[in-house]
Amino acid sequence: MIVVMGQGASKEDMDRVIKTVKAAGLDVHVSHGIEHTIIGVVGDVRHLAPEELRVLPGVQRVVRIMHPFKLASREFRGGPSVISLDGISIGGTELVVIAGPCAVEGFEMLLETAQAVKAAGAAVLRGGAFKPRTSPYSFQGLGKEGLEMLAEVRRRTGLPVVTEVLSPSDVELVASYADILQIGTRNMQNYSLLQEVGRARKPVLLKRGLMSSVEEWLMAAEYILSNGNDRVILCERGIRTFETYTRNTLDLSAVPLVKGLSHLPVIVDPSHGTGRWDLVVPMARAAVAAGADGLMVEVHPRPEEALSDGPQSLKLTIFEKLMREILQVARAVGRSVTEVRAHAS
Repeated sequence: MIVVMGQGASKEDMDRVIKTVKAAGLDVHVSHGIEHTIIGVVGDVRHLAPEELRVLPGVQRVVRIMHPFKLASREFRGGPSVISLDGISIGGTELVVIAGPCAVEGFEMLLETAQAVKAAGAAVLRGGAFKPRTSPYSFQGLGKEGLEMLAEVRRRTGLPVVTEVLSPSDVELVASYADILQIGTRNMQNYSLLQEVGRARKPVLLKRGLMSSVEEWLMAAEYILSNGNDRVILCERGIRTFETYTRNTLDLSAVPLVKGLSHLPVIVDPSHGTGRWDLVVPMARAAVAAGADGLMVEVHPRPEEALSDGPQSLKLTIFEKLMREILQVARAVGRSVTEVRAHAS
């Protein structure tokens, strides 16, 4: 059960609610948002009738949540959440495209890619400074140097930046450079990391785990939300199945399913979802038709030279084709495509 306090609720109003909850033998979790304070009621709520809380001063509404994911549930907010970032809205009526190389390999390549994807209509730049790889001998990223390159390219192009953070100790560093913190598939259930990005207050892009159910994915989001960060973006990036012709199986049914269960925006990564550049464009079209709020696409000016994920990276000309085609699909389903509104300095 969740108690949503009104904007004008006083400290005394909140204390009264907390006292009532604890008198019923239950515990509370208080989350202070920009507009509302949320009091989560933890325990066997059968011992406390919602009517006992609704009549208290300052209470706007009481929501009984049946799912194990409380703060992420659709019932909690009653409508979709929109994540605002530098004039860009993720989760609204417009489709947001995030594009860039899998890994930051060097400044000139990164700048060339950023300028090209921005010209084609992308609104956010992606690029990995820290790269978790299956093999310890593969390229692991440039670390802080890569973060500095991303920040400089953002300054030149005006594109906000999303990059992955791998450990709780790196959150402060990555957050000082990035606009969105990415939690990769391997770290979806790294609960100490989820709690730390929950305290960072930067928007978080949470990728679905390789073999995770939808409920496990939403429970991972719950960790971030319960630590006070309500700016969470979910990313479907394919799950591991018996199929060998693709890198993963892109679960597009999860898009409308999750949007029915949760208020959080959902984007799709067809690059990791298929592992094949020739499948990225058709699956991107399908993702938009399924209701995705955005796309995350790997793009490289010379994929054959890429140090990471070259086979699934689009050439610049193919990315331009993708943008033209998804615009047509977006219009067909009543949406448009966001272009970056920030200005380069």
